[in-house]
Order: sequence, then C-alpha cells, then structure tokens
Amino acid sequence: MPIPMEYHHAGRDFEAFMADLIEISMLQTRHQAYTMLQAVLQVFRRRLTLPQAIAFADLLPPVVRAIFVSDWDTAEPQRPFADRDTLMAEVRLLRHNHNLSTPTAIEDVTAAIRRHVDDARLEAMLRQLPDGALAFWGFRA
Repeated sequence: MPIPMEYHHAGRDFEAFMADLIEISMLQTRHQAYTMLQAVLQVFRRRLTLPQAIAFADLLPPVVRAIFVSDWDTAEPQRPFADRDTLMAEVRLLRHNHNLSTPTAIEDVTAAIRRHVDDARLEAMLRQLPDGALAFWGFRA
C-alpha cells in the first residue's frame, strides 16, 4: 500500500497550518504559535474521554494530531467545559513564563484548524461530544 497522501505531505501541510495560525494570531514566531496551539489542544483534550479524544484526533491533520496526543496523562480526570475566561486561564498555564498566547487564543487556533479540516465532519464529530465542545470550536449548538 502506498503512503497515504496526508502523511506524505504532512510537513508541508503543517507549515501551511502554522503560517495560517501566525497570520490569524499575529504572533511573531513559530515558537509562540506552537505553544498557543499546544495549550489550546490540551485544554480541549482534558474535557474528553479517551475514546472521544481519539475520535477527534482522527479529524486533525497528522502533525496537529500528533501535538494533540503528545504529553498526554491519560489518567488525568476529565474536566467539564467552563466559561471562556476559565478556559483561557488554563491555556495560559502551559509554560506560563514563555506563553504569549493571544487573548483570543482559542478562537485563533479554531480559525486555523477550521481552515485545514472538513468543517462538516468536524461539526458532526463535535455534536457527539460533551456540551461545550461545539462552542469551543466556534459552532452553535
């Protein structure tokens, strides 16, 4: 079987994703954008069961998928969705001394991800997840 194209072009596609994220967020460096991306993904992941998180990860581009599952403490208790201020405070906790996430980090990462995934598949998946998942990614319930 040949290498699936999503893996064959993973590096190129991730570069395009990061360029979009930097453009959307107006951050200055890839390091800043990476930390923000990782933080937002971890905040979302903490609100899912392991099977839900794996199903969500399958929708992401390969390198973003890898970031989503990296450094995962699968024994960490599942957290409930909360208001945006609480979620953003949690985003800022990752590498807090070096985290330059924008005040709209969740929205910025959302916009970048939605440029790189099938929106209809994403929305359908999110409708199967706990209350708050749709709003997290900018969809209406």
